[in-house]
Amino acid sequence: MMYFCDSVGFSLSRSRVNEVFSYTLDKDTNLTLDLGKENGVYNFSVSVLFQRLCYTALDCSFWSVKHFIPPQQFHMLFGLKSQGLYSLKFHFCQNMYPQNKHPYSFTVAVTEKNLEGFLSAAEIPLSRLYICMAGVFFTAAMVWVYTLMKHRYSVFKIHWLMAALAFTKSTSLVFHSINYHFINTEGHPIEGWAVMYYITHLLKGALLFITLALIGTGWAFVKYILSDKEKKIFMIVIPLQVLANVAYIIIESTEEGSSEYYLWKEILFLVDLICCGAILFPVVWSIRHLQEASSTDGKAAMNLEKLKLFRHYYVMIVCYVYFTRIIAILLKITMPFQWQWCYEFLVEMSTLIFFVLTGYKFRPASNNPYLQLPQDEEDVEMDEV
Repeated sequence: MMYFCDSVGFSLSRSRVNEVFSYTLDKDTNLTLDLGKENGVYNFSVSVLFQRLCYTALDCSFWSVKHFIPPQQFHMLFGLKSQGLYSLKFHFCQNMYPQNKHPYSFTVAVTEKNLEGFLSAAEIPLSRLYICMAGVFFTAAMVWVYTLMKHRYSVFKIHWLMAALAFTKSTSLVFHSINYHFINTEGHPIEGWAVMYYITHLLKGALLFITLALIGTGWAFVKYILSDKEKKIFMIVIPLQVLANVAYIIIESTEEGSSEYYLWKEILFLVDLICCGAILFPVVWSIRHLQEASSTDGKAAMNLEKLKLFRHYYVMIVCYVYFTRIIAILLKITMPFQWQWCYEFLVEMSTLIFFVLTGYKFRPASNNPYLQLPQDEEDVEMDEV
Protein backbone atom coordinates (compact mmCIF):
# COMPACT_ATOMS: atom_id res chain seq x y z
CA MET A 1 0.00 0.00 0.00
CA MET A 2 1.18 3.55 -0.69
CA TYR A 3 1.21 6.22 1.99
CA PHE A 4 2.14 9.87 1.75
CA CYS A 5 3.83 11.46 4.75
CA ASP A 6 1.54 14.47 4.55
CA SER A 7 -1.65 12.71 3.44
CA VAL A 8 -5.00 12.53 5.17
CA GLY A 9 -7.47 9.78 4.40
CA PHE A 10 -9.45 6.69 5.27
CA SER A 11 -8.80 2.98 4.93
CA LEU A 12 -11.38 0.22 4.64
CA SER A 13 -10.12 -3.13 5.92
CA ARG A 14 -11.70 -6.54 6.32
CA SER A 15 -11.20 -8.40 9.58
CA ARG A 16 -8.87 -11.41 9.50
CA VAL A 17 -8.04 -10.69 5.85
CA ASN A 18 -4.97 -8.76 4.74
CA GLU A 19 -6.93 -6.60 2.36
CA VAL A 20 -7.08 -2.81 2.57
CA PHE A 21 -8.58 -0.09 0.38
CA SER A 22 -7.33 3.42 1.09
CA TYR A 23 -7.80 6.90 -0.30
CA THR A 24 -6.87 10.45 0.63
CA LEU A 25 -8.81 13.67 0.81
CA ASP A 26 -8.44 17.33 1.68
CA LYS A 27 -9.96 19.44 4.41
CA ASP A 28 -13.68 20.18 4.34
CA THR A 29 -14.32 17.20 2.06
CA ASN A 30 -17.65 15.42 2.51
CA LEU A 31 -17.48 11.63 2.32
CA THR A 32 -20.51 9.39 1.81
CA LEU A 33 -20.33 5.57 2.00
CA ASP A 34 -23.10 3.20 0.97
CA LEU A 35 -22.78 -0.59 1.23
CA GLY A 36 -25.61 -2.50 -0.43
CA LYS A 37 -26.20 -5.58 -2.54
CA GLU A 38 -27.12 -5.51 -6.21
CA ASN A 39 -27.22 -8.41 -8.67
CA GLY A 40 -25.49 -10.77 -6.24
CA VAL A 41 -22.54 -8.50 -5.46
CA TYR A 42 -21.80 -5.95 -2.75
CA ASN A 43 -21.40 -2.44 -4.08
CA PHE A 44 -19.15 0.01 -2.24
CA SER A 45 -19.48 3.53 -3.60
CA VAL A 46 -17.71 6.71 -2.53
CA SER A 47 -18.45 10.27 -3.49
CA VAL A 48 -15.45 12.40 -2.57
CA LEU A 49 -13.05 15.03 -3.92
CA PHE A 50 -9.52 13.62 -4.23
CA GLN A 51 -6.01 14.92 -4.60
CA ARG A 52 -4.56 11.42 -4.39
CA LEU A 53 -6.03 7.95 -4.68
CA CYS A 54 -4.25 4.71 -3.84
CA TYR A 55 -5.64 1.23 -3.31
CA THR A 56 -4.33 -2.31 -3.01
CA ALA A 57 -5.88 -5.76 -2.63
CA LEU A 58 -4.24 -9.15 -2.39
CA ASP A 59 -7.10 -10.96 -4.11
CA CYS A 60 -8.26 -8.83 -6.99
CA SER A 61 -10.76 -11.47 -8.13
CA PHE A 62 -13.03 -10.44 -5.26
CA TRP A 63 -13.37 -6.80 -6.26
CA SER A 64 -13.14 -4.57 -9.27
CA VAL A 65 -13.23 -0.89 -10.05
CA LYS A 66 -16.49 -0.28 -11.86
CA HIS A 67 -15.82 3.16 -13.24
CA PHE A 68 -14.28 6.50 -12.36
CA ILE A 69 -15.86 9.89 -12.61
CA PRO A 70 -12.71 11.95 -12.16
CA PRO A 71 -11.96 13.62 -10.00
CA GLN A 72 -14.98 13.13 -7.75
CA GLN A 73 -16.28 9.56 -7.71
CA PHE A 74 -15.38 5.90 -8.02
CA HIS A 75 -17.17 2.61 -7.39
CA MET A 76 -16.02 -0.80 -6.17
CA LEU A 77 -17.90 -4.06 -6.61
CA PHE A 78 -17.50 -6.67 -3.85
CA GLY A 79 -18.36 -10.25 -4.81
CA LEU A 80 -19.96 -12.76 -2.44
CA LYS A 81 -16.55 -14.08 -1.45
CA SER A 82 -15.66 -10.64 -0.16
CA GLN A 83 -18.34 -10.65 2.51
CA GLY A 84 -16.88 -9.86 5.88
CA LEU A 85 -16.63 -7.54 8.83
CA TYR A 86 -15.11 -4.27 7.60
CA SER A 87 -13.56 -1.44 9.58
CA LEU A 88 -13.37 2.17 8.38
CA LYS A 89 -10.39 4.00 9.88
CA PHE A 90 -9.20 7.59 9.59
CA HIS A 91 -5.49 8.32 9.02
CA PHE A 92 -3.65 11.61 9.51
CA CYS A 93 -0.05 10.85 8.71
CA GLN A 94 1.34 13.96 10.41
CA ASN A 95 0.30 12.37 13.73
CA MET A 96 2.28 9.19 13.13
CA TYR A 97 4.86 10.17 15.77
CA PRO A 98 4.00 10.84 19.44
CA GLN A 99 5.65 14.26 19.44
CA ASN A 100 3.43 15.41 16.55
CA LYS A 101 -0.15 16.08 17.57
CA HIS A 102 -2.01 18.21 15.04
CA PRO A 103 -5.81 18.59 15.16
CA TYR A 104 -7.82 17.85 12.03
CA SER A 105 -11.47 18.76 11.54
CA PHE A 106 -13.74 17.11 8.99
CA THR A 107 -17.31 15.92 8.46
CA VAL A 108 -18.10 12.39 7.34
CA ALA A 109 -21.52 10.84 6.73
CA VAL A 110 -21.60 7.03 6.78
CA THR A 111 -24.56 4.84 5.84
CA GLU A 112 -24.15 1.11 6.47
CA LYS A 113 -26.95 -1.24 5.47
CA ASN A 114 -27.40 -4.90 4.63
CA LEU A 115 -30.33 -6.45 2.79
CA GLU A 116 -32.11 -7.27 6.07
CA GLY A 117 -31.56 -3.89 7.72
CA PHE A 118 -29.03 -1.51 9.21
CA LEU A 119 -27.45 -4.02 11.57
CA SER A 120 -24.40 -6.05 10.65
CA ALA A 121 -24.69 -9.71 9.74
CA ALA A 122 -23.58 -10.66 13.26
CA GLU A 123 -26.29 -8.52 14.90
CA ILE A 124 -29.31 -9.12 12.68
CA PRO A 125 -30.41 -12.34 14.53
CA LEU A 126 -30.06 -10.69 17.96
CA SER A 127 -33.54 -9.15 18.03
CA ARG A 128 -35.20 -12.54 17.51
CA LEU A 129 -32.74 -14.23 19.87
CA TYR A 130 -33.46 -11.83 22.72
CA ILE A 131 -37.25 -12.02 22.39
CA CYS A 132 -37.11 -15.83 22.34
CA MET A 133 -34.85 -15.94 25.39
CA ALA A 134 -37.16 -13.45 27.13
CA GLY A 135 -40.00 -15.93 26.65
CA VAL A 136 -37.88 -18.77 28.03
CA PHE A 137 -36.86 -16.77 31.12
CA PHE A 138 -40.46 -15.68 31.68
CA THR A 139 -41.61 -19.32 31.50
CA ALA A 140 -38.90 -20.32 33.97
CA ALA A 141 -39.98 -17.48 36.28
CA MET A 142 -43.61 -18.62 36.18
CA VAL A 143 -42.56 -22.21 36.98
CA TRP A 144 -40.54 -20.88 39.91
CA VAL A 145 -43.52 -18.86 41.23
CA TYR A 146 -45.70 -21.98 40.93
CA THR A 147 -43.12 -23.88 42.97
CA LEU A 148 -43.12 -21.16 45.63
CA MET A 149 -46.91 -21.23 45.86
CA LYS A 150 -46.92 -25.02 46.10
CA HIS A 151 -44.44 -25.04 49.00
CA ARG A 152 -45.47 -21.74 50.56
CA TYR A 153 -44.69 -22.88 54.11
CA SER A 154 -41.03 -23.43 53.21
CA VAL A 155 -40.59 -20.17 51.28
CA PHE A 156 -38.23 -17.42 52.42
CA LYS A 157 -37.76 -13.87 51.24
CA ILE A 158 -34.71 -14.88 49.23
CA HIS A 159 -36.94 -17.13 47.09
CA TRP A 160 -39.10 -14.17 46.06
CA LEU A 161 -35.94 -12.18 45.34
CA MET A 162 -34.89 -14.98 42.97
CA ALA A 163 -38.30 -14.73 41.27
CA ALA A 164 -37.88 -10.95 40.91
CA LEU A 165 -34.49 -11.53 39.30
CA ALA A 166 -35.94 -13.93 36.71
CA PHE A 167 -38.78 -11.53 35.79
CA THR A 168 -36.36 -8.58 35.60
CA LYS A 169 -34.07 -10.59 33.33
CA SER A 170 -37.00 -11.41 31.04
CA THR A 171 -38.13 -7.77 30.92
CA SER A 172 -34.59 -6.59 30.17
CA LEU A 173 -34.36 -8.99 27.23
CA VAL A 174 -37.69 -7.76 25.86
CA PHE A 175 -36.51 -4.13 25.83
CA HIS A 176 -33.14 -5.22 24.42
CA SER A 177 -34.91 -6.97 21.55
CA ILE A 178 -37.11 -3.93 20.86
CA ASN A 179 -34.04 -1.66 20.91
CA TYR A 180 -32.25 -3.82 18.32
CA HIS A 181 -35.41 -4.00 16.19
CA PHE A 182 -35.59 -0.22 15.84
CA ILE A 183 -31.85 0.05 15.18
CA ASN A 184 -32.25 -2.49 12.39
CA THR A 185 -35.30 -0.82 10.82
CA GLU A 186 -34.63 2.87 11.50
CA GLY A 187 -30.83 2.94 11.62
CA HIS A 188 -30.77 4.40 15.14
CA PRO A 189 -32.22 3.49 18.56
CA ILE A 190 -35.46 5.00 19.82
CA GLU A 191 -34.55 6.93 22.95
CA GLY A 192 -37.51 5.80 25.06
CA TRP A 193 -36.97 2.08 24.44
CA ALA A 194 -33.22 2.44 24.91
CA VAL A 195 -33.71 4.14 28.30
CA MET A 196 -36.12 1.42 29.43
CA TYR A 197 -33.57 -1.22 28.45
CA TYR A 198 -30.77 0.54 30.35
CA ILE A 199 -32.94 0.83 33.48
CA THR A 200 -33.96 -2.84 33.47
CA HIS A 201 -30.40 -3.89 32.64
CA LEU A 202 -29.13 -1.95 35.66
CA LEU A 203 -31.76 -3.49 37.94
CA LYS A 204 -31.02 -6.96 36.62
CA GLY A 205 -27.29 -6.60 37.23
CA ALA A 206 -27.78 -5.33 40.78
CA LEU A 207 -30.35 -8.03 41.61
CA LEU A 208 -28.12 -10.78 40.19
CA PHE A 209 -25.10 -10.05 42.37
CA ILE A 210 -27.18 -9.23 45.47
CA THR A 211 -29.08 -12.52 45.13
CA LEU A 212 -25.94 -14.59 44.53
CA ALA A 213 -24.19 -12.99 47.49
CA LEU A 214 -27.19 -13.51 49.80
CA ILE A 215 -27.44 -17.17 48.82
CA GLY A 216 -23.71 -17.52 49.40
CA THR A 217 -23.98 -16.12 52.92
CA GLY A 218 -26.82 -18.50 53.74
CA TRP A 219 -29.06 -15.60 54.75
CA ALA A 220 -32.62 -16.69 55.67
CA PHE A 221 -31.57 -20.31 55.07
CA VAL A 222 -29.07 -21.26 57.79
CA LYS A 223 -28.83 -17.95 59.65
CA TYR A 224 -30.89 -14.85 60.23
CA ILE A 225 -28.34 -12.03 60.28
CA LEU A 226 -25.31 -11.02 58.24
CA SER A 227 -21.89 -10.62 59.80
CA ASP A 228 -19.93 -7.37 59.51
CA LYS A 229 -17.58 -8.71 56.86
CA GLU A 230 -20.54 -9.97 54.80
CA LYS A 231 -22.13 -6.54 55.00
CA LYS A 232 -18.88 -5.03 53.72
CA ILE A 233 -19.11 -7.30 50.67
CA PHE A 234 -22.47 -5.78 49.80
CA MET A 235 -21.08 -2.28 50.38
CA ILE A 236 -18.42 -3.09 47.77
CA VAL A 237 -20.45 -5.09 45.24
CA ILE A 238 -23.47 -2.78 44.91
CA PRO A 239 -21.51 0.43 44.03
CA LEU A 240 -19.26 -1.55 41.71
CA GLN A 241 -22.29 -2.98 39.93
CA VAL A 242 -23.68 0.53 39.47
CA LEU A 243 -20.32 1.58 37.99
CA ALA A 244 -20.25 -1.50 35.74
CA ASN A 245 -23.73 -0.77 34.40
CA VAL A 246 -22.86 2.91 33.81
CA ALA A 247 -19.80 1.74 31.86
CA TYR A 248 -21.99 -0.64 29.83
CA ILE A 249 -24.48 2.12 28.99
CA ILE A 250 -21.66 4.44 27.88
CA ILE A 251 -20.17 1.68 25.70
CA GLU A 252 -23.55 1.00 24.09
CA SER A 253 -24.08 4.68 23.24
CA THR A 254 -20.49 5.49 22.16
CA GLU A 255 -18.83 4.92 18.82
CA GLU A 256 -16.20 2.19 18.85
CA GLY A 257 -13.54 4.46 17.40
CA SER A 258 -13.68 7.05 20.19
CA SER A 259 -11.11 7.10 22.98
CA GLU A 260 -13.81 6.95 25.68
CA TYR A 261 -15.07 3.65 24.28
CA TYR A 262 -11.90 1.70 25.07
CA LEU A 263 -11.48 3.39 28.46
CA TRP A 264 -14.96 2.42 29.64
CA LYS A 265 -14.61 -1.03 28.09
CA GLU A 266 -11.54 -1.67 30.24
CA ILE A 267 -13.35 -0.29 33.29
CA LEU A 268 -16.33 -2.58 32.65
CA PHE A 269 -14.12 -5.66 32.28
CA LEU A 270 -12.13 -4.90 35.44
CA VAL A 271 -15.13 -4.01 37.62
CA ASP A 272 -17.10 -7.03 36.41
CA LEU A 273 -14.25 -9.39 37.36
CA ILE A 274 -13.95 -7.73 40.79
CA CYS A 275 -17.69 -8.25 41.42
CA CYS A 276 -17.49 -11.88 40.30
CA GLY A 277 -14.59 -12.47 42.66
CA ALA A 278 -16.25 -10.64 45.55
CA ILE A 279 -19.38 -12.83 45.56
CA LEU A 280 -17.19 -15.91 46.02
CA PHE A 281 -15.99 -14.75 49.46
CA PRO A 282 -19.35 -15.31 51.24
CA VAL A 283 -19.50 -18.83 49.80
CA VAL A 284 -16.00 -19.61 51.04
CA TRP A 285 -16.84 -18.22 54.48
CA SER A 286 -20.00 -20.32 54.65
CA ILE A 287 -18.07 -23.45 53.66
CA ARG A 288 -15.52 -22.76 56.40
CA HIS A 289 -18.30 -22.12 58.93
CA LEU A 290 -20.02 -25.40 58.08
CA GLN A 291 -16.74 -27.30 58.28
CA GLU A 292 -16.16 -26.00 61.78
CA ALA A 293 -19.78 -26.59 62.83
CA SER A 294 -19.77 -30.20 61.57
CA SER A 295 -16.91 -31.05 63.92
CA THR A 296 -18.20 -29.23 67.03
CA ASP A 297 -21.97 -29.75 67.28
CA GLY A 298 -24.10 -32.85 67.31
CA LYS A 299 -25.61 -32.35 63.85
CA ALA A 300 -22.64 -33.36 61.75
CA ALA A 301 -24.71 -35.18 59.12
CA MET A 302 -26.93 -32.15 58.45
CA ASN A 303 -23.97 -29.78 58.27
CA LEU A 304 -22.10 -32.11 55.92
CA GLU A 305 -25.09 -32.10 53.56
CA LYS A 306 -25.16 -28.31 53.65
CA LEU A 307 -21.39 -28.24 53.15
CA LYS A 308 -21.71 -30.42 50.04
CA LEU A 309 -24.37 -28.08 48.63
CA PHE A 310 -22.24 -25.00 49.27
CA ARG A 311 -19.32 -26.61 47.48
CA HIS A 312 -21.57 -27.36 44.50
CA TYR A 313 -22.75 -23.75 44.53
CA TYR A 314 -19.15 -22.51 44.59
CA VAL A 315 -18.28 -24.66 41.56
CA MET A 316 -21.41 -23.44 39.74
CA ILE A 317 -20.47 -19.79 40.23
CA VAL A 318 -16.87 -20.38 39.11
CA CYS A 319 -18.00 -22.26 35.99
CA TYR A 320 -20.59 -19.60 35.14
CA VAL A 321 -18.10 -16.74 35.53
CA TYR A 322 -15.35 -18.60 33.66
CA PHE A 323 -17.62 -19.50 30.73
CA THR A 324 -19.40 -16.15 30.27
CA ARG A 325 -16.32 -13.96 30.84
CA ILE A 326 -13.56 -16.02 29.17
CA ILE A 327 -14.66 -19.05 27.13
CA ALA A 328 -17.53 -17.29 25.34
CA ILE A 329 -15.29 -14.31 24.45
CA LEU A 330 -12.62 -16.65 23.03
CA LEU A 331 -15.29 -18.39 20.95
CA LYS A 332 -16.50 -15.01 19.68
CA ILE A 333 -12.99 -14.09 18.53
CA THR A 334 -12.53 -17.35 16.61
CA MET A 335 -16.02 -17.50 15.05
CA PRO A 336 -16.72 -16.27 11.49
CA PHE A 337 -18.32 -12.82 11.46
CA GLN A 338 -21.79 -14.06 10.47
CA TRP A 339 -21.86 -16.46 13.45
CA GLN A 340 -20.72 -14.04 16.14
CA TRP A 341 -24.31 -13.75 17.41
CA CYS A 342 -23.73 -17.24 18.83
CA TYR A 343 -21.67 -15.56 21.55
CA GLU A 344 -24.80 -13.87 22.91
CA PHE A 345 -26.72 -17.13 22.54
CA LEU A 346 -24.12 -19.02 24.58
CA VAL A 347 -24.10 -16.34 27.29
CA GLU A 348 -27.90 -16.33 27.60
CA MET A 349 -28.11 -20.12 27.61
CA SER A 350 -25.40 -20.42 30.27
CA THR A 351 -27.27 -17.81 32.36
CA LEU A 352 -30.51 -19.80 32.01
CA ILE A 353 -28.79 -23.05 33.02
CA PHE A 354 -27.18 -21.32 35.99
CA PHE A 355 -30.55 -19.89 37.12
CA VAL A 356 -32.26 -23.28 36.78
CA LEU A 357 -29.54 -25.14 38.68
CA THR A 358 -29.48 -22.51 41.44
CA GLY A 359 -33.28 -22.69 41.78
CA TYR A 360 -33.17 -26.48 41.91
CA LYS A 361 -30.42 -26.57 44.53
CA PHE A 362 -32.18 -24.07 46.79
CA ARG A 363 -35.79 -24.99 46.05
CA PRO A 364 -38.32 -24.51 48.88
CA ALA A 365 -39.01 -28.18 49.56
CA SER A 366 -39.15 -30.04 52.85
CA ASN A 367 -36.67 -32.68 51.64
CA ASN A 368 -34.04 -30.10 50.72
CA PRO A 369 -31.26 -30.50 53.33
CA TYR A 370 -30.19 -26.89 52.86
CA LEU A 371 -33.55 -25.62 54.15
CA GLN A 372 -33.67 -27.64 57.35
CA LEU A 373 -33.39 -24.74 59.74
CA PRO A 374 -32.66 -25.19 63.43
CA GLN A 375 -35.86 -25.02 65.43
CA ASP A 376 -34.75 -24.32 69.01
CA GLU A 377 -33.31 -21.14 70.41
CA GLU A 378 -29.95 -22.73 71.23
CA ASP A 379 -29.38 -23.69 67.59
CA VAL A 380 -30.47 -20.23 66.44
CA GLU A 381 -27.91 -18.58 68.70
CA MET A 382 -25.19 -20.95 67.50
CA ASP A 383 -25.89 -20.16 63.82
CA GLU A 384 -25.93 -16.43 64.50
CA VAL A 385 -22.46 -16.70 66.05
